[in-house]
Amino acid sequence: MKCIIIDDEPLAIDIITDYCSKLDFIEVVGTFTNPLDAISILNDKKVDLLFCDIQMPQISGIDFIASLDNKPLFIFTTAYSQYAVEGFELNAVDYLVKPIPYHRFIKAISRAKEQLSKKEKPMEGNVFSSHGETNESKKFIFVKAEYESIKINLDEIEYVQGLKDYLKIHITNTNKTVLTLMNFKEILDKLPSNQFLRVHKSFVVNVNFIKTVQRNRIVINDTRIPIGESYKAKFFSVLGL
Repeated sequence: MKCIIIDDEPLAIDIITDYCSKLDFIEVVGTFTNPLDAISILNDKKVDLLFCDIQMPQISGIDFIASLDNKPLFIFTTAYSQYAVEGFELNAVDYLVKPIPYHRFIKAISRAKEQLSKKEKPMEGNVFSSHGETNESKKFIFVKAEYESIKINLDEIEYVQGLKDYLKIHITNTNKTVLTLMNFKEILDKLPSNQFLRVHKSFVVNVNFIKTVQRNRIVINDTRIPIGESYKAKFFSVLGL
């Protein structure tokens, strides 16, 4: 896996470079303190993964990533956790808060390796995707409801609620919900893991719709969703909170 590192702090670059040097499956092919200097290598070379700081004087990491036509996988690195939700809206692999512990780096790089592996081989099974896209980049899913299969755009799913043997899928900007005879394992197999997180035994949420995160609950629009104790550590870790 070839990666580049962009950060206006040379020390931060040194730390990530050192972490990468301990792994035999990743190679650092470029480091930059100015994100604009990285454009040529992104265009000319095959880059699998990009580590990118967010707050930089020339351009923010979020704006820089959003400007790329052909984005590699990317992991945000920053000292400011408040950008987590905005970062995940761009489908970041992970969001690492400085100072970055080595175990969190390993978790993030393992997630990137897994996504790259999925990206390089065709999807298997009966998961619907758009035009052969991977599970992380597909735009919609189909779910069975009564006697038909309904197409649902992923960006319109606010959250999924468990109701005994059924799941209720809540759709944004409408009063519409879809009731389907599925369990959480089946729906999570269909949903991109970098966009949807299970936060409770009865709830999966789309991180793009999170308005605020409180100690034991999430607010999506006017709905308050509890965060279960067994899901809390992973949820806050993924969001870098």
